[in-house]
Amino acid sequence: MNILNSIPFLDLVTPHQELKDDLSFVFQKALATAGFIGGPMVEEFEREFAKYCETEECIGVSNGTDALRFALIAAGIKPGDTVLTVPNTFIATTEAISQAGARPDFVDIDERTYNMDAEKLGAYLEAQCYFDQGRLKNRKTGSPVTAVIPVHLYGQTADMDPILDLAERYNLMVIEDACQAHGADYFSRRDNRWKKAGSMGAAAAFSFYPGKNLGACGEAGAVTTNDPEIARKIRVLRDHGQSKKYYHDVEGYNGRLDAIQAGILGIKLRHLSEWNNKRRECAARYEGLLGSSIDGIVLPYEPPWAKGVYHLYVIRVRDRVQLQKHLGEANIGTAIHYPVPLHLQKAYACMGHGEGAFPVTERVAKEIVSLPMYPGLQENQQRQIAGQVLDFVARYAGSIALAVSAP
Repeated sequence: MNILNSIPFLDLVTPHQELKDDLSFVFQKALATAGFIGGPMVEEFEREFAKYCETEECIGVSNGTDALRFALIAAGIKPGDTVLTVPNTFIATTEAISQAGARPDFVDIDERTYNMDAEKLGAYLEAQCYFDQGRLKNRKTGSPVTAVIPVHLYGQTADMDPILDLAERYNLMVIEDACQAHGADYFSRRDNRWKKAGSMGAAAAFSFYPGKNLGACGEAGAVTTNDPEIARKIRVLRDHGQSKKYYHDVEGYNGRLDAIQAGILGIKLRHLSEWNNKRRECAARYEGLLGSSIDGIVLPYEPPWAKGVYHLYVIRVRDRVQLQKHLGEANIGTAIHYPVPLHLQKAYACMGHGEGAFPVTERVAKEIVSLPMYPGLQENQQRQIAGQVLDFVARYAGSIALAVSAP
């Protein structure tokens, strides 16, 4: 791609240049105090992020995968348990399940939101599980089914009310994967109020990988929860199982949050609401420029119960290879999240899920492509992007017109 006049898929340079003085001060403070691990900067960020997420507790950890793994362990998920999630997510979700000693299994997604389909979750629990002395078990494996991880994908929450209803009925723990949903809102019809992503399950995992809506300058993560016992266990787990220095209650992990990263996140957190609002404005502008009913293109769907924060702006098109090529020739960056569903990955071949096992995920995975999305994306840039997408549609209308229809 020609760098001159190009539109990158993601711009991580501009916000760091704008905050350079504040971010540099964090590093200078760490040098002056030698406070590199834990300490006041970590504790301050934990307080502020818990407040932002409207939870009682936040525990900073080393990355989002550790956040989800520690949340599962602290919530009582045992080796040999089955934990349900979606195949349309990054492998970190299932890695965390496996690394906690449990077994992942999958529920297909809703074709409009790309998040867990609660009806399909209910069908799985009804048809593929049975109760044995009060414990829910998988009919095929005999494994106890103990938890469900809805993934708030692309910056939009899953439909949590029916998922939580099913969890209560079947005695499942709900752990939110909120790694792409910092600041996203969900309107709970059960409670008649808006709730933040990360505040609805027993615990929630966040990633602060640099490209996230709230990103560190390196690896970082956090768990939010309203359960003080889960919080206590995670604080022990992240620090080699220590209740105090050299006194190890359990065998833990080296999963602490660096103080410098916590300080950087604290600076950026002050801007997160504004950045998310700008992402929403960009999403609205895309919809206005592209229109909501183009033959061959499906735009993101935001249900009335969600206020997404558009970590990604994902459209669907039949021939995405040609679309990416077309946009690339116009110096416009794109990406795919995610091209191969987890159940078809080589890493999970042992689970025995062949093609056709999760048809919605498989269909979506062949059609999705992510357009540029970040707070600094300018209107003139979006006009260029939309113009090129519309030009592609006009050129290839015959081959894509019947390929994709809005569900």
